[in-house]
Amino acid sequence: MNWDDLRFFLALARTGKLIGAGAVLNVDHTTVRRRIMTLEETLGETLFARSPKGYALTDAGERLVSHAEDVESRMLIAQSDFEKGGAHLTGVVRIGAPEGLGAYVVADAASDLCDAHPQLEVQLTAAPRVMRLADREVDIAFSVSRPTSGRLKARKVADYKLHLYASEGFLRRHPPITRMDDLTELRGIGYIQQQLYDEELNFQLQTSSDLKPHLTSTSINVQIRVAVAGRGVCILPDFMAAQHPELQRILPDDIDFVRSTWMVTHEDMGRLEKVRQCADFLAERVRRGVTVAK
Repeated sequence: MNWDDLRFFLALARTGKLIGAGAVLNVDHTTVRRRIMTLEETLGETLFARSPKGYALTDAGERLVSHAEDVESRMLIAQSDFEKGGAHLTGVVRIGAPEGLGAYVVADAASDLCDAHPQLEVQLTAAPRVMRLADREVDIAFSVSRPTSGRLKARKVADYKLHLYASEGFLRRHPPITRMDDLTELRGIGYIQQQLYDEELNFQLQTSSDLKPHLTSTSINVQIRVAVAGRGVCILPDFMAAQHPELQRILPDDIDFVRSTWMVTHEDMGRLEKVRQCADFLAERVRRGVTVAK
């Protein structure tokens, strides 16, 4: 058994698909199949149960995962030792961030990282869900909640504020909004409650029943686009709304939320020099990016 075989094994265990594992390793899926078959012959065990849905670990495969991840961790630590002191970062760093933070803050920071380190490839996943750091899906993840389990390191980057916003055009077409009762007849824009990926985004339960979303989306970028178009009122992060001068705060003393941005890394990946340097750079940029003057 060698480390290269275990790399193929872990990639398939984490993706469950030959094509997915091949994409992770940048090889053809037939190469993945061949390497897995070789590993199973070497061990004399069936590591995966094949089905039309993909590849699922057998009991033997489950036992091998922890051993393979231990080897992977030691390889990462060894790699980090040789990276220390390098002026330029190389290789791939994967960053996961909620959609709004990714589009409005992290994307610019990632571009600057590429400018500073031409041999570094930054992969940004902007998705409304928690990234799987244990499966090496991403190296650095941003979250609105602090993780409570797993071998993860989390640091609070910053707090940010959210208020209720509407466009100037929308406000001109409606009577003045001076109290919560005035929201009753307005179209609210917000998240689909049944598809919230984090309860920290459940603002409806923390506001008056006068504000009820009638146009909902899982995408914060869709929400802000509709609000900018003057189609309703929406609770938005100030750092996003600040980039749209046509948006105005409504009832800021009554609707005023504070949420946090957390940066999370896996214990093993956090030891890599490139991950540490990228994490430090991104933390500072995100802190500045989400902090908006009143």
